[in-house]
Parts: sequence; structure tokens; C-alpha cells
Amino acid sequence: MNLHEFQGKELLASYGVTIQRGVVAETLEEAVSGFEKLQSETGTKFAVVKAQIHAGGRGKGGGVKLAKNKEELKEHAGNILGMMLKTPQTPGGINGPGKLVRKILIAEDVYAPDFDACEEIYISILMDREMKKNVIIYSTEGGMDIEEVAEHTPHLVHKEYVDPTLGLMPFQTRKIAFNLGLSGVAFKGMTKFVSNLYKAFVGSDASLFEINPCLKAGDDSIIAVDCKVSLDENALFRHPDLAAQRDESEEDATEVEAKSYGLNFVNLDGNVGCMVNGAGLAMATMDIIKLSGGSPANFLDVGGTADAARVEQAFRIILRDENVKAILINIFGGIVRCDRVAQGVVDAYKNIGNISVPIIVRLQGTNADIAKTIIDESGLEVHSAIQLQEAADLVEKLVG
Repeated sequence: MNLHEFQGKELLASYGVTIQRGVVAETLEEAVSGFEKLQSETGTKFAVVKAQIHAGGRGKGGGVKLAKNKEELKEHAGNILGMMLKTPQTPGGINGPGKLVRKILIAEDVYAPDFDACEEIYISILMDREMKKNVIIYSTEGGMDIEEVAEHTPHLVHKEYVDPTLGLMPFQTRKIAFNLGLSGVAFKGMTKFVSNLYKAFVGSDASLFEINPCLKAGDDSIIAVDCKVSLDENALFRHPDLAAQRDESEEDATEVEAKSYGLNFVNLDGNVGCMVNGAGLAMATMDIIKLSGGSPANFLDVGGTADAARVEQAFRIILRDENVKAILINIFGGIVRCDRVAQGVVDAYKNIGNISVPIIVRLQGTNADIAKTIIDESGLEVHSAIQLQEAADLVEKLVG
């Protein structure tokens, strides 16, 4: 689950991380009053108007503007609120439809008064699955895409691995500050910043923190100017306060609807719809579709308690994708009974009607024989398979 910048900053601040302060606004009036409040509380002369969407590269798309007075603030806020912001990370990239900006953040100017003395730093924390450790990635080249820095100047990208059983050690925070070329007040500030940032990462069960840029200001203070926070959805039950901050308007509408039915669904750009029970089997199914010459149009795990109603909803969601040329249903009946799934397929076929794409059904496990009978006697144009390779061959035949 992703957080907006302002939500991520609130999270960081609760762990003692110094942030660029700001006020959230949804209307022009709120933006103006927020600017006035920010001036009175922080003394800032200028303000930065930032679009709040779940995508990076906002500045390149015109979603981040500096306002030097109230008139400029009104102009920028009026232009950004309600715009369809296009960035390389919005759906379809810069040539796509973009994302609607519903909120903006009016933030203080942390670069004044000594802009030339400021230094932008990149810091992120995530889990390295291969190393089985958390890793802090950092660079002196903040404000840039870290991928470009890694490609062109890899020696400027540093990594510090943290054993989760030991936690971040003091010598590691000092090493990070040293590698960033800091000294004095800035050195001490960075060790504290990184320490608190790691506590926030672990404490919130996050999967990613990205602070870009992290600013060494003119007075040598260390400030999170921007932040991207992704939380582990499997741990949200431990953080109801964070779960309540979910902004479903920023998520794929189909994926949100699927979740309401208890389905694990992810939209992809292929031509073969998938309906599977179990994440591992779903991944294997997607692989064999690819090997057979097709391309998966989605990841869909109906779960271990799938019934006829849930299968029908899954069908309806898959069929909304105009790119789908066939549907492969691959169920291993362990907890879920194959006959229930088969009945769901038949009911969905009859209730939805006018299903023009071929359906391939592979059911193995509990009551698989009964399920096959239900499918075969339904009179519907459903292709039955026993082996996974057999199902894949049918995909190749019907799609290719």
C-alpha cells in the first residue's frame, strides 16, 4: 500500500525524522489559508506547491511549483488542482491519460536563505531478498533518478546491509554519514536522521522508504524534502491507523473492486485471462501461458475458499479487459473443492451470457471427477484439460 507524500512525512515525523513541513489542501481557499498558516508557523517566505499522487517524476510533469508570493501560490494551486498529471510513472507514461490531482501539499521553502550551501542526497531503505537483510541505499546525487546514477556513476551509489535480528548499529550510521562526505553538525544530524528513518521503516512494517531528496540545508540540518512510502499490506492488520489512510482513488479501480470480493487481482497487459487458486500456482500458470506463446492479462488468485459467487465475480472482472482472447482456469482442489469452482464456471457462463472468448478449465484435486462431469454435461463451450501442459497447448491453439 502506497502513501501520499504528506502521509509519509507524518509517519516519519512521528519517529523523530525531520521533515519539510507543509499543509494539505483540496481547494484554492485551503491552499491560501495553508500558505498563511505555514508562514506564521515556520517563517517561510516562499512555498512549494506539490501535487499529491502516487507517482514519481511530478516535477517533470509540472506538478511541483515554487510560489514566491500569494498571487503565484493561487496561480500554481489553481493550475495543479484538478489537472491530469502525466509522469513516466503514471498509467501509460507521459503519453497516457495521467492521474487526476485531488490534493496538493503547500510546503515550506527549506532551501532558503543559502541555496548554494544546500546539498541534495538520496536515501532509501528496502529489503534485499537475496541477502535476507534490509539494505540502505544512499548517494550524494540526490534529486536524480537513482537508476541513472547507478548506470552512469555506479561508484556514487553506496549500500549498507542491516541484519534485521541486530538492527541498525551506530557504526553503520556513522559510515553512511562519512561516505556522504559530511562533517560536524551535518555528520551528527545524518546519523540521527538515518537511525530514526530505519526505526520508522521497521516500526511501520514498510517495504520501501525513499527519501529523494534528503537535504543538507544551509544551516547543516538534515531534512526529508520528499518521501515515498510503501507499506507491506500483509502487516496492515497491525497498523489500523495506517490502513485507514489508504487512498483507493489512486489505485486501479478493478483491483479495488476485486479486493472487495476477496480476490487477489493485478491488472497486466496480456491477452490470456487467468483464474487460479494460490499465488504460487498463479505464477506457474502465468509462466506456462508465456511459454505457450500467450501473455497473461492478469494475476487472479481466487483464494482457498472460492465458491460459485466468487468465481462469477472473477469472471466478470476478467471479461472487462477487451484484450482478453481466452481465459485459463487452473484450480488445484486442496481446501477449495473443484466441484464448487466448476459450478461457479457454469453459473457464471449462464448468468453473464454472450461470452465470446474460449474458456480452458483444468481442475485437479478434491472432487475433480465430479467437477469434470459438471463441465462436460453443461453443454457449454468450455475446453477441459487434465494436465497443465495440455491446458497450455489449448491456450496456444486458441490464442496463437
